[in-house]
Amino acid sequence: MQKAERQNKILEIINTNQIGSQGELTELLESKGFSVNQSSISRDLLELGVVKVHGAYAVPQKNNYASFGLISLEIAGDNLIVAKTDTGFAAAVCVRIDNAKIPEIVGTIAGEDTIFIAVRNQKEQRVVLKRVWEIFEN
Repeated sequence: MQKAERQNKILEIINTNQIGSQGELTELLESKGFSVNQSSISRDLLELGVVKVHGAYAVPQKNNYASFGLISLEIAGDNLIVAKTDTGFAAAVCVRIDNAKIPEIVGTIAGEDTIFIAVRNQKEQRVVLKRVWEIFEN
C-alpha cells in the first residue's frame, strides 16, 4: 500500500483513538491490512507533525484565533522545517517564533506566506515542531 494511504490511515486512527505508543499504532495499522515496522511509523509520525499530548498522539489543528496565521509545519530534509502561514502573516509569525527563543532553532527566514526554520539535526526538528505548535495553541 502507498505511503500516502498509510499516513491518511494513521491520521484517522490518531483522531479516533487514544494511542499512546508506536506499538499500539503498529498493531492497529496491521489489523487494517498495512504492513509496517517501527521505523516507518516513526518517520510517518514525524512527517505528519504528530506530537504527544498528555501521553497520547495528537495532530496539531489550526485554531483560527490562537494560531495567529500559522497553517502548517512540514519537515524538509534533516535540518529544515517549513512553516506555511496565511498570506501576509509570515513576518509576524516568524517574530513570534523568534521571541520564544527556542534554543534548538539556529535561525529563521520569513517570506510572504512561508518561513524556513533551520535546526541542527533531525532530533531537534521534533522538538521544534512541538514547541512551535505549543506557541500558537496557547
